[in-house]
Amino acid sequence: MRVPFGRQTLVGMVIDEAPKSSAPDGKLRAIDEVIDSEPLLDADMLGLCLWAANYYQHPIGDALFSTLPSLLRRGALVPDSSREYWHLSSRGLGLADNSLARAKKQQALVQYLRDHGPATSAALISAGFNRAVINALRDKGLITLTQEATPIEEIDPGLAEVPLTLRTDQARALAALEYQRFTPYLLFGDTGTGKTEVYLQAIARVLASGHQALVLVPEINLTPQTLARFRRRFLCNIAVVHSGLTDRERLQAWADARHGRAGIVIGTRSAIFTPLARPGIIILDEEHDPSFKQQDGFRYSARDLAVMRASRANIPVILGSATPALESLANAARGRYRLLELTERGDGATPSRWQLVDLRGTELRGGFSAPVLDAIKEELSSGNQVLVFLNRRGYAPLLLCHECGWQAECKHCSSRMTTHLAQRRLICHHCESHQPLPALCQTCGSANIQFVGQGTERSEEVLSTFFPGTRVLRIDRDSTRRKQAMAQAVAEIHRNEPCILVGTQMVAKGHHFPAVTLAVLLDVDSGLFSTDFRAAERAAQLITQVAGRAGRERGNSRVLIQSHYVDHPLLNGLMAGGYRRFSRMLIAERRLQQLPPFTFMALVRAEAAAAEDAERFLQTARALLEHFLPPTPDVRYLGPLPAALEKRKNFHRYNLSVFATNRTCLGDALRATCLALEAQKTPRGLRWSVDVDPQDSI
Repeated sequence: MRVPFGRQTLVGMVIDEAPKSSAPDGKLRAIDEVIDSEPLLDADMLGLCLWAANYYQHPIGDALFSTLPSLLRRGALVPDSSREYWHLSSRGLGLADNSLARAKKQQALVQYLRDHGPATSAALISAGFNRAVINALRDKGLITLTQEATPIEEIDPGLAEVPLTLRTDQARALAALEYQRFTPYLLFGDTGTGKTEVYLQAIARVLASGHQALVLVPEINLTPQTLARFRRRFLCNIAVVHSGLTDRERLQAWADARHGRAGIVIGTRSAIFTPLARPGIIILDEEHDPSFKQQDGFRYSARDLAVMRASRANIPVILGSATPALESLANAARGRYRLLELTERGDGATPSRWQLVDLRGTELRGGFSAPVLDAIKEELSSGNQVLVFLNRRGYAPLLLCHECGWQAECKHCSSRMTTHLAQRRLICHHCESHQPLPALCQTCGSANIQFVGQGTERSEEVLSTFFPGTRVLRIDRDSTRRKQAMAQAVAEIHRNEPCILVGTQMVAKGHHFPAVTLAVLLDVDSGLFSTDFRAAERAAQLITQVAGRAGRERGNSRVLIQSHYVDHPLLNGLMAGGYRRFSRMLIAERRLQQLPPFTFMALVRAEAAAAEDAERFLQTARALLEHFLPPTPDVRYLGPLPAALEKRKNFHRYNLSVFATNRTCLGDALRATCLALEAQKTPRGLRWSVDVDPQDSI
């Protein structure tokens, strides 16, 4: 509804009512307009949002509004049940197969409508046709737009392709699923063991019963390939929900799911709040990924909310990964999750041979050792593809004066500027501030400034020099900013011609590259040493995921890991027993140290222009918390301490960590402390937040 608020008119949501107001009648103002004729959220979704706001210590109004499409937050109406569909006109139906030979995209769109029938604009764009192609066919009179009412109860359960034959372990996992009640399943399968096929066949059974499926993936870049595979399999309407859509497209997808028109909803983290008319199953792929945790504002975990939502709806939830989070493995060990394991790889897929390449005393050529360059040459000459992984974008992470030691540092953060040579700029990867690339040292004026370290941009340059006749594709946040850039790069890789793929962690998540037989990890040392207790888990997951991109369809694959610390326990543990064995070792360490998942954690963050203001505020917060939850062997406090990145965007950042073995007591203490802190006067500009179950300390 629209309500007057001071001199403004704001949009608000009603979540409860009272017979009488505590405010005097003279202070009350009339509502301007009731926007919706029925509630936007049903009782289950409203209950989930209220629970999440309470658990994550976030204001209820802000939490509720952040779960809605932006147009609804601004007062737009929910689209009704009618939809606009593109049809082939009579001229289009009679078009000869080669009539548009010079306009291949237009011909492809005509063929798409012949094969799939009428489709919405969103469906056509998701299938790879842009608006220019659609408009061109409309102008030629070959397609027409009509509005149709779609029955809300109608979901097409049909299949567009025959499901694959399941292997024994896949069939066992599928048979174990129960669809009529809440059960959380952890599908633990090595890369290449066919987790997605289990998802697809489980969803087929849900659609056949007239229910809907919600599928979450960690990254927007994974959505197109996931959508493409689902469209090849299913005939039902599939809604897509992620931040890359326009406001109107996102609202339409939200409405399709809410009205029951979409049989499947695919989205990133925020899609967990998409309403479903008839929920039947929730699937979270790559459940270990930190991207499922919102890192600012309403700091919720989509993974944990998926389990809570499935419980409230009394439906199954599948958490899938080749490298499950330790919290999920611990829940499986305690019997809270049902563990389903896949160990057999698909036809042609074989486990890769891992090899550590010792860099000590080795001469490097552009960051590459001789064994690695030889291995790349060998695979390319055999007609295969090579993946080179380096989790650092840009050209070089440090610009250094060789004469006086000056370093290019960010003026706004306690970090160095990264050189982006193609743009001739220095960029801070924390605040995104830019500076021109200097020709001279900023301190002594020397021209002897050097690029130190290596990023993906530099690796691309080096490999192009070493292998001049080979296509080198770089995939990172810089190279994929342009719309469709990621899809085009993946399409080129899938041509299966010899090439080198250089990328950050964007290439480590869920991609299927059939012709990759060699994975090279250039620099894993930075992940071996960290003050964050989750660092070893994250490093092991990343290494395993990158290694899993090799040998998915072609045998005799290899993984080469360059390191100065080849004796490090993490690397040797992974080499000896893979992620399964290594995760058991990490879980045992966490138990001894009483760290999550064997205790519950919250992080109180504060940032201010003056460091002492942030530190002083957290000292007050600690005193309040200790009053409500006194320190004991089961309750520990750490801090306030400077954050790992102490200064960011001109704000000094401090953290206070709280560990407790009782989740309820910790939540109660946080709630009481937040109320007390909100009632206090704080220094101007100071910002603070509470992060329950934090995933990083940056």
